[in-house]
Amino acid sequence: MTDTVLINNLWMVFSALLVFLMTIAIGFLEYGELGKHFSNSLMKTILIMGAALFLMAFIGFNLAFAPTYYGIIGNPTYNGFFFGNLSSNASAAIEGTWWSMTSKYFGTGLTTGAYFLYETAFASVTLAIVGVVALRKMKLSAFLAYSVIYYVLIWTLPAAWIWNPTGWLYKLGVRDFGGGLVVHAAAGIAGLAIVLKIWKEEKVKGHTESPQTTLSINPTWLTLSLLLLWVGWFGFNAGSVLAFNGETIIVGLNTFLGAASAFVSTMFLRFLITKKDPGYMYAVNGILVGLILMSPLSGYISPVVAILVGLIGGPLFLVGERLMTRKWFSDPIGLFPTHLMMGLFGFLMIAFVAQSGFSAASGAANLPNGLLFGGGLAALRQLEVQALAVVVVAAFVFSLSYVALWTIGKFTNGITTDYDKSFKRTVTVDTHSNPIAAISGTRDGKK
Repeated sequence: MTDTVLINNLWMVFSALLVFLMTIAIGFLEYGELGKHFSNSLMKTILIMGAALFLMAFIGFNLAFAPTYYGIIGNPTYNGFFFGNLSSNASAAIEGTWWSMTSKYFGTGLTTGAYFLYETAFASVTLAIVGVVALRKMKLSAFLAYSVIYYVLIWTLPAAWIWNPTGWLYKLGVRDFGGGLVVHAAAGIAGLAIVLKIWKEEKVKGHTESPQTTLSINPTWLTLSLLLLWVGWFGFNAGSVLAFNGETIIVGLNTFLGAASAFVSTMFLRFLITKKDPGYMYAVNGILVGLILMSPLSGYISPVVAILVGLIGGPLFLVGERLMTRKWFSDPIGLFPTHLMMGLFGFLMIAFVAQSGFSAASGAANLPNGLLFGGGLAALRQLEVQALAVVVVAAFVFSLSYVALWTIGKFTNGITTDYDKSFKRTVTVDTHSNPIAAISGTRDGKK
């Protein structure tokens, strides 16, 4: 192993730990926004990480990242279950260079073990994002059953299509640097399936509108969780270079600058609208907006473009917040206006703002300049394949998630808990004059 390859592997293991930290931080985020009576968020976090490591080692990693059959699904037995089954040569299966990290493909020399940890951390944090809409309303047993299907099929197949160099969408030219579609938008789409299933069960119980999960802000936990997420995102994006080089630093800068810019625009515009201190929730969501926007883009753009895209994120989020405050679903932490909207926007913006010099340094040498940088017809084709990926992944994730939830409900007498017995009816108010209500979907913003 050369010094360069050794450094690449050390960097990827460290990045994997940073991304695993993001799963933990999301549990803290729920605790910080929803109060101590949501301490089961931390139990859910343990479930998510444990299930990810077990199921990805068993079969999920191969299904997503082994050589694919017809570009659709990875060979489930390529590296054996649990890295070589009971073979006496299992250590070689872990320490050897993963096939897509050889010079024929990405050429970064990552070992199977290092690459497994990194991609499993991504699977874990994606389900953690999905789970923010399941709080208090979804049975933990139902969520555990859903996690099995999620790690085996719902997360792995889109990853195989877009991140595997033999995937059919990858071969068409689709690019998604850190997961605007594979992680954030797909998580939002899975969340839509969950809230739709919950709403159908709520209507059967006699509800005419969905009881809302209210906020109970704990500034200490909220701030801690946000800072942990921000630091963890360095591994999420800069780690997606799959090597430690000069571009790694640029991606990290793009990530942090984009987050700071979105924070500034969100807070400033919210202040102009209300003439009041926007508060913790808008600070948190402003930073998250920038981080999510940078996930698909940060490897393909310059720091100046990262700042400009981040500044766009603030007003885009405020519009999305208004559009997505609805009575028929509960979105307490803002999954839809942040992860879903910003993931899709950032993913499609690749066709507009990609800069080929930065793309090539990040391993996407065939990605053309965006429309705003003279990409012309090549950029239009890029927009076409990016849009195709959105349609395909959205249809797949939503339909399979809903069918899985429907099936689980049949065996568990529904996926919802008895939460509705403890909710108090509240008076409808203008949520747009109440920042807590607007973010959470609550009607009074009170506990």
